[in-house]
Amino acid sequence: MKALTNCQILDGSSWITNHAVLMDDGIISAICPEQEIPDNVEIEDLNGQVLAPGFIDCQVNGGGGVLLNDQQNLKALKTVASAHRKFGTTGLLPTLISDSWDKMAAMADAIEAAIEQKVPGILGVHFEGPYLNTDRKGVHDAAWIREFENRFIPLTQNRNLGVVLVTLAPELVPTDVIKQLKDSGIRVSAGHTNASYEETREALSAGLTGFTHLFNAMPPLLSREPGVIGAALEDQNSFCGIIVDGHHVHPTSLNAAIAAKGSEKMMLVTDAMSCVGTDETHFRLGDTLVTVRDGACRTDDGTLAGSNLDMAMAVRNSTSMLDLPLTTSLNMASHNPARFLGLDDQRGQIAVGKAADLIALDTELTVQKSWIAGIE
Repeated sequence: MKALTNCQILDGSSWITNHAVLMDDGIISAICPEQEIPDNVEIEDLNGQVLAPGFIDCQVNGGGGVLLNDQQNLKALKTVASAHRKFGTTGLLPTLISDSWDKMAAMADAIEAAIEQKVPGILGVHFEGPYLNTDRKGVHDAAWIREFENRFIPLTQNRNLGVVLVTLAPELVPTDVIKQLKDSGIRVSAGHTNASYEETREALSAGLTGFTHLFNAMPPLLSREPGVIGAALEDQNSFCGIIVDGHHVHPTSLNAAIAAKGSEKMMLVTDAMSCVGTDETHFRLGDTLVTVRDGACRTDDGTLAGSNLDMAMAVRNSTSMLDLPLTTSLNMASHNPARFLGLDDQRGQIAVGKAADLIALDTELTVQKSWIAGIE
C-alpha cells in the first residue's frame, strides 16, 4: 500500500487538501486525512502538486515516432502508449484512420494481444473510418474510403478488444446498421460527414453517441441548416470530442459549443500523430508528406493532418485559450471520456474503488509523475 500526500486532490469539481490518496493492488483504497494514514504505509510527498485522474484520450493516431497506420503490432502500441503517458495519458484508444482491410484486421489482432498482456494504457481501439464521406475526407486517403462492410462487426466480436469505437458518416451508413453496431457493443461516433440535421437525429436515435473532432470535417452550422453540428450541440446524451490546439477550431467557436452543450459532454482529444513526444519536423501519412510547424501538422496544400498535441497541452490550452476553470479542463480530459467509453465505474475520477490511474501536475500544469494501476 502507498499513500500520496501533500497534494491538491481533484474531487469532481472541487479540491481536497490535507488528505492522502491510498493505493493498494492497483486501486484507490482510501482518501483520508493525512493524520489518519495507517501505520506501515509507504508515503510519497508530492510537494503541493495537483493530483488528478489520469487523462483518457479517445483519438491517438501515433506518438513516439510511430504512426499506427504504418505499424499495427504490439511493439508499436507499447511505444505510442509510453510516449503519451509522459503527458499524463493513462488510458487511450489507439486509432487507425481509413486504410485497407488487412491493416484493420492487424490492428484488431495487435489490440487483442496488448490487452491480453495488460499493456499499460491500452483501453481499446478506435477505427476512424473507412466508412466516411469523401467530400469531408480531410487527410484520409479517398482510395480507402468505402461503403460499410458487414464483416466489420465480426472483426470485433468474440475477442477481448476492450472498448471498440468507430467513426463513420451517418448519412452513408443505414440506421439499422448503426443500431446493429450499438447492439454489438461498438460505440459509434459521427465524423468526416456531410450529414444533415435530420440524418444525424436519426443516427442518434439508432445508437450514435459521439461526435469526432467537432467542427472539423463536417459542414458548418447555418441558420436554416443546423446540420451535424446543430444536432450535436442540441442532443443532451451524446459526447463531443474537441481538439484544443489553436489550429483546428477557433477558441470562440469552442466556447460557444461548450456553452450550448455543457462542458460535462465535452471531451478533450489530441488526434495525435507520430511526432508527439519527438522532435520530428516531417512524417509521411501513406504517400503524403506532412510538415510539423508552429504546433500544427499540415500537408503541402495546408490541410491539417492530425495534430502535434498532447493531453497535458490540451488541458493547458483549455485553461488559457478558453479561460475554463482547471477543474473543468481536467474533467474534460478524464471523467468525461471515461463516461463516453462506459468506463466511469472503473476510472476517470479519484474515488475509492476506482483504478489508481493518477497524475501529478506542477503549477505550470506539466506532468511530473503518473501512475497506472498504482504503478509509477
